[in-house]
Amino acid sequence: MRSLAEQVRRLEKKVEREKIVLATLPELSLQIVEFAREHGRVTMMDAIQLTGANRNTLKLHFRDLAERNHLEQHGSGRGVWYGLK
Repeated sequence: MRSLAEQVRRLEKKVEREKIVLATLPELSLQIVEFAREHGRVTMMDAIQLTGANRNTLKLHFRDLAERNHLEQHGSGRGVWYGLK
């Protein structure tokens, strides 16, 4: 029983850290990450439909999210999609 309580505490700490990290993201990036969480993946087209943002702006957000290890890029070119890391 003690180990279960310990796991719960560790998970709570992890969730708190994640909230702090996500709070530092721009709103557009946060929307992209949330979409990936809900659907398991996100494409450029998904992000355009979701946010209405410019493709080039979204490219910058995707690149930043990948560099910060929030998303992982799969494939390249037109078939690229991003999943949670």
